Order: sequence, then C-alpha cells, then structure tokens
Amino acid sequence: MSGDPLHFALGLHLHQPVGNFDHVFEEHVRDAYHPFLRRAADHGLLPIALHVSGPLLEWLEAHDTTYLDLIGRLTADGHLELLLGGFYEPILAALPRADRVEQIAWMRDALRRRFGVDAIGLWLTERVWEPDLPVDLAEAGVRYVLVDDRHFLVSGYERHQLHAPWWTESDGRRVAVFPIDERLRYLVPFQPPEDTAAYLRQLRAAGHQLAVLADDGEKFGGWPGTKDWVYTRGWLDRFAETMSGLVDAGEVRLTTFAWVLDHVPSAGLCYLPTASYREMETWALPARAAVRLAALERTLGKERLAGPDGGLVRGAHWRNFLAKYPESNRMHKKMCALSALCRARGDPPEARRAVARSQCNDAYWHGVFGGLYLPHLRAAVWRNLILAERELRAGEPLDHEIVDLDADGHEEVWIHSAAFSALVSPARGGAVEEYSLFDQLANLADVLTRRREAYHERPTADGDPPPAGTGDGMPSIHELEHAAALAEPPPVDDEPRALFVDRVLPAELRAEDYAQGTFQPVASWARAPLAPHVRTDADAIELVLRPAAGTPPGLIEKRLRFERAGRLSVRYRWDPAAFAVGAWFAPELSVTGELHLVCDPPADVWTFPVTTVAQSERGFDRTVQGTSYTPRWPVSAGEAHVALGPPEG
Repeated sequence: MSGDPLHFALGLHLHQPVGNFDHVFEEHVRDAYHPFLRRAADHGLLPIALHVSGPLLEWLEAHDTTYLDLIGRLTADGHLELLLGGFYEPILAALPRADRVEQIAWMRDALRRRFGVDAIGLWLTERVWEPDLPVDLAEAGVRYVLVDDRHFLVSGYERHQLHAPWWTESDGRRVAVFPIDERLRYLVPFQPPEDTAAYLRQLRAAGHQLAVLADDGEKFGGWPGTKDWVYTRGWLDRFAETMSGLVDAGEVRLTTFAWVLDHVPSAGLCYLPTASYREMETWALPARAAVRLAALERTLGKERLAGPDGGLVRGAHWRNFLAKYPESNRMHKKMCALSALCRARGDPPEARRAVARSQCNDAYWHGVFGGLYLPHLRAAVWRNLILAERELRAGEPLDHEIVDLDADGHEEVWIHSAAFSALVSPARGGAVEEYSLFDQLANLADVLTRRREAYHERPTADGDPPPAGTGDGMPSIHELEHAAALAEPPPVDDEPRALFVDRVLPAELRAEDYAQGTFQPVASWARAPLAPHVRTDADAIELVLRPAAGTPPGLIEKRLRFERAGRLSVRYRWDPAAFAVGAWFAPELSVTGELHLVCDPPADVWTFPVTTVAQSERGFDRTVQGTSYTPRWPVSAGEAHVALGPPEG
C-alpha cells in the first residue's frame, strides 16, 4: 500500500421529469436536494460533482432560485463540478443523432449562462450506453462520461480493474469513461458510514487510486424512509464526520472527476456493449423471461452472483422497452417522425423545444422508477408531441400517409390536418391507436393496456441485490422492490387497448366479467388484418376496411370517417347470419377522460375504469389509466354507426 490517499469522486444526479407535479418538485427540493447540499457544505463534504436535469433547472428558475444561487456560490468557490446531460433528460441512445448533440448543447449553454462554467463531464441518463455514443458525445464537447461498473463486468472485466478512468472511441472520436462502483451505490446511504469507510480502506490497501460513487440525489431524502434515516437519525452527519476523519488521516482525498482525468493514469482502452444498470436490464425483459432470470439467480446463489460470474448474467437492453410496451414505442416513433419533420421545415424553435421535451425518458419505460404507468407523464409526452405537430401543421389541409410509423413491419394510415392527428392500424383490425386533438392537447387513445408483469406473481423475495454491508442500516429501494408481493394477480387484457377494437361478445357475458377481462369473445378483430382503401374529399377522409386473408368471418365492412376539424365517426356492417342469435356486436373504445358517444341505432354502453397495478418505490400503485366504453348492438341489427369527437365547425 502506498502512502498516497485514495481519490474519492462523489457525484449526485438530481432530476424530475417533464410533466411531474409541482408538489413533487417542491417536496424533493425541501426534503432532499436543499438539505443535502447545505449540510455537505457545512460539513466540508466537498468537492462533489452535481448534475441537475433540465426540467428541474427550469422549475427552479420559476419557483426556487435560492437553490440555484447556492449551487452558483459553491461552484464559484470550486466546491462543485457541474455535469452535462441531455437537457430534457432523454435516453441519448434512443434519439436521432442530431438531437443527441443538440440536447447536450442546450445543457452546456444553460450551465454557462446560469453558473458561468464550461462543463466537460456527462451524466448519462439511466446509464444507458450504446457503442456508437462516443462520436456524438465528443461532437458535443464531452470529455468524460459516467457509466456503471456493470457495463465493464458484462464484457468480462473484473472488479479490481475498474478503479481508474478508461477511454473508448467510435468513428475515431474518443471519450473517457468512469465506472461507478455498484458496491458504493448500495452502501451509501443505506448502511452505516463505517461500512463505507472500511470499503474505501480496503480499496486503498489493494493499491487502487480511485473510488467512484455517482447516483440519484433522491436517495438522500426523496425515497421512502430516507429523509428520516439520512437527516433525523443522523446518517449524513455521521457520514461527513467519517469522511472528514479519513481525509484528515491522509487515507482519502475528495476530488472531482476533472481532476482525476488529469492526474490518475488511464487504465487503457475499452469497448463497452449496450448496457444499463443491473435492475434496468431486468425490468426491460418480458415478464416470463424476468421470472426465469430470477429463478436462475436463485439457483446460482448470492455468493456466485457477487463474483465474476454475476456480470455474465444479465437481462435485456433498454430499447427492449419499445418492443415490450407498444404505448412506449408509439410515443418514441411519433417523436422520431416529428423530429425529422421539424428539421425538414427549418426547425422552428417552439416546435423543436416541444419535440425535445417529449424525449424526456421517464414515460418510456417501467421499473421501480420508470413512469410509463403514470398517466400524467405519458400525457406530458403527448402534449409536447401535439404542440410540435400543431405548429408544424398550421394551415395544412386534411391529408394522409401510408407509412409503417411504428416500425413493426405493418403499414399504418396516418391522417392529419391543422386540427388533429390520428393513426389507424389496418393490421390490427383498423383500431385507432392515436387520436390527438390539437385544441385539447391530448391523445384520447393514450390508455395503457393491462398486462402481466413479473412482480404480479412473485410469491416471495427473490433476486436480492448484492449485500451492501452489516450492522444498523435501512433497505434500499431495490431490496424493497424484491420483498414486495401481491395477494393475487390483477386483471390483464388479452388484446391491446385502442379506439374501436371490434368484437362479437357472447349473449350470456356479464358486465363485471367483461371489465375483469375474464371472457372469451365469439369473434375478435383486434389482431386481424383488414385491407384499407382511402377515399378523400375536401372535408373528410374515409378509410374503408374490408376483410383480408385470415380475417375472422362475419365483419363485412368498417368505415372510419375523419373530418377536417377532427370529428371521427365509424360505420359498421356485418353478416348477422355468421353469429349465434343473442350475441352482441361490441366495439371497445379505451379513452382518456370522458367520452360522448352518439350511437345509431341506440346502444347499451358498458363503461368501466381501466385500472392497472404497478410496482413503484412506494409499493404497489393502483392507477386509473382511462375509461373503457363498449356500445353493444344485437348481431341481428347487421349494421351500426357511432360518432365521437368535437362538433363540426
């Protein structure tokens, strides 16, 4: 062991998503962000690196500039190293490449304007890495990026190699890479500070020069139970005192990443695969695969998972959320399409900013922290997509495109005007998968399908994270996640939700069984391909859908009529002789908010709230995603008409 101190680089990531509630911002500033930074300054727990996401920066500028002033003073005194990121906290790897560079440039400009600094390091949103990122990071002026040590471990590196900066490149452009120590992430703040001190001494004794901890600032007062543990029960005071003792003894030096980059030798060249943190890769798996992975981890055991073999056991990459959740993919592909349209039309600033806000990552994925299951976060994405499209289509006539917008190999019909935008999927029975009304700034079809998640059927705790320490402590969010279980699994939908998902229901089906999803339709066109024919005139586009090969028998024709102002109506014709007497023809419309249906002939309409059960940092949340409306006509009627949307004009 050398007599030199171990360099300890500590970073905090403070973030709130676009569309989050004001009271959530307020609570986190009051309970986590402000007290941590003030006490860290008072105790001399500095310097530290700090990343403040763009949405949080904008909220602070409007609501609490005192916190920004505190950041400014500490930065000016050399106590804070500010980090870049995509301004609206996108998953950079999931963006068009020009958008990646632009989002980072906006953050650089914001930090320079508010704090007078030129940042060189980047907090990588959700630590989602893909091998082509270095060229765009370098283009944006980034010198180093923080990733998890797991990114190295899944490539066969061993933990003892990861206590130094590395370098990587793509297309000849290079950036430095700092591996974040997973053990420190679980120690701080969940275990006694003495455990952290013992681990840092262990690293120094082994001859390492660097320890890296960078993690969410919300764990210091924002996560359940942490406010009491970190502040009231004195964890932070004890941690600061412990670190001060290590510093005074010459065992540890608190430092910045920029200093380390210039003074600690590089460990060499690395090439990292597509990766994120351990839990994210598990969340990205399909439910059945996640259950199998948990079983495999139990078989291997905690000791083996904590060793070199553990890095080779992994889940899916982040983009798999786009395949796992069509609702996420729909937002993502609409964002990509509008970003391209925006650039083609000269990048009007308001439209470009709206597209960028729609790229905020939280609503695109689901885990303990991901917000796909939170309607207000999805609504914020759609609101910004609509703001962008409304500006880009101002003054446009009614028109349509035949395009595979969701990139699944099946073409959709994209119908739009200066008043609305809609997406119809002929491959899925002519369901309307988007129905965005510009004056309402809402996609009425933004309702999440109830689906089975791995945690719905978890009977006992499994797959616990690596042990973080001993003695008095508190469980981390991820330990709480694996300990939670439901008494019984919630209802699921056999078919995706949208507007006008068409079925024939049996005569004896009860409304309550329909709402629970415990029924078998006589016939369903939810996944049946229909052949589209588009008819246009000056005031409306009519999409006529008729049976294609493999379509269930009986449905003869479905006509969707979109008028220029956004009014939507559907006319059906079917063969009554194809179904048993007493059955019901019943299209289902899953919508956000309330809906007024005009039915001809008059119909009995079943309604129920579409409620999901999802795991979050608080436990299990029951959330109303929207409302199901199902008008029912006797199959003997042979035809029906239903209209919705704004009045003509």
